Amino acid sequence: MPIIKGFIWPFLLQNIRLTLAVLLYTIIQTKNAYKIKGNGDKLMEQRKVFINPQNNLLQLEEPIYKLVEVDQPNTFRNLFPYDEIPKIAFNDRIVPHNFPDEIFITDTTFRDGQQSRAPYTTEQIVTIYDYLHRLGGPKGIIRQCEFFLYSKKDRDAVYKCMEKGYKFPEITSWIRASKKDFELVKEIGMKETGILVSCSDYHIFYKMKMTRRKAMEHYLNIVRECLDTGIAARCHLEDITRSDIHGFVIPLCYELMKLSKEYNLPVKIRACDTMGYGVNFPGAVIPRSVQGIIYGLISHAGVPSKWLEWHGHNDFYKAVVNSTTAWLYGAAAVNCSLFGIGERTGNTPLEAMVFEYAQLKGSLDGMDTTVITELAQYYEKEIGYKLPSRTPFVGQNFNVTRAGIHADGLLKNEEIYNIFDTEKFLNRPVRVAISNTSGLAGIAHWINSYFNLKDKAVDKNDPLVVKVKEWVDKEYEEGRVTVITDEEILSQISKVKKELGIDTW
Repeated sequence: MPIIKGFIWPFLLQNIRLTLAVLLYTIIQTKNAYKIKGNGDKLMEQRKVFINPQNNLLQLEEPIYKLVEVDQPNTFRNLFPYDEIPKIAFNDRIVPHNFPDEIFITDTTFRDGQQSRAPYTTEQIVTIYDYLHRLGGPKGIIRQCEFFLYSKKDRDAVYKCMEKGYKFPEITSWIRASKKDFELVKEIGMKETGILVSCSDYHIFYKMKMTRRKAMEHYLNIVRECLDTGIAARCHLEDITRSDIHGFVIPLCYELMKLSKEYNLPVKIRACDTMGYGVNFPGAVIPRSVQGIIYGLISHAGVPSKWLEWHGHNDFYKAVVNSTTAWLYGAAAVNCSLFGIGERTGNTPLEAMVFEYAQLKGSLDGMDTTVITELAQYYEKEIGYKLPSRTPFVGQNFNVTRAGIHADGLLKNEEIYNIFDTEKFLNRPVRVAISNTSGLAGIAHWINSYFNLKDKAVDKNDPLVVKVKEWVDKEYEEGRVTVITDEEILSQISKVKKELGIDTW
């Protein structure tokens, strides 16, 4: 018995100690459960409860996220393995729509748009600026244009655009987060400037060779200097879709909002999807979730919608849909470039967001969309930039059909195969290109469209149409593989009209 007791007592003692340890751990965890993640945030019971004016429901005050300093960069290798295709993960956390009262477009044609092509001349910049002013309409839906300041040519363009005296688009600048660059802003007399604020660990650790804390201090010092001179700041959060949203981005933006209150000046936030990793799928995880990023910046960092902007790239074909998503979930502005011209695969096309705006708001709000066609013609004829033929709204083949069955539908009712009244909104009547698939209907539509024969339209059984169709068929029977040009069709119509004795139109 003593032997048994000697054996059991240590065993029982060990179990008692283990039980007490588990109990103590449970108590601690239960206590901590009332805390919100974020390095010592307020206790649950200390967070305010208030009415959400958007849905009239009681809401708990959002936690305050503090900077998370790390020894090694968080590159999210689970999502971005460089030797594999990036991954899209889900946690099914859904955030609500938060469509702002006012949405608008900002332009980066003269900044990001110039980084991927031959620089514009001063005269070209001023001309395009004039076009953007007309396109944006009296309400200034195209709210701002940003400019480089580094070359004399760019500074001259800024001065000439300022001389126009337009209220919209407002003229802003873009600089690196350096005091030397900021001197250029002060010299020109800008009211607002963009500042490059790289926010992923890829940039902080590998490019800038800093820690998160040093990077934050660096950015806050530059922004403070900007505000000290009475100039509003716009912080471009570079590479946000690979950044630690809760560990760096939100704490940084929270501090920026505090600076804004201190100086009573705007500190705007541009969320930059620099590599095009953003996705708009409900329930996708941050940092790739557009909805999640926008929600976090508004709800956790306190960024007002009117100061929040999305800047997208098109590496994964998502620039347009991600920009629209940013609008829907709370960003008032989307940053665009004409025809999507920008780094690598380009930026969000400005013309696309003009029509996204109209679809969401139910109105163009005074925007003159015919200017889009004028701009496309200016780029091709004066600048020498060839737009891909199938580009929506501006490409040569945007509203051109070759299929005979489509042409037949257009003859019966244009609405069947045209997305909207393209003649009204873009000064581009629907067209038919003549090929081996055009058929009689295609040729009839081409004639009616080219000669504007609204009241005297020919149908597909007209002798003129039949004769031209016979010639087209012969061309392709003999081995032709190209589309028939307008000049060739006109020449053939002229011959057939003489044969048939037609002297009208």
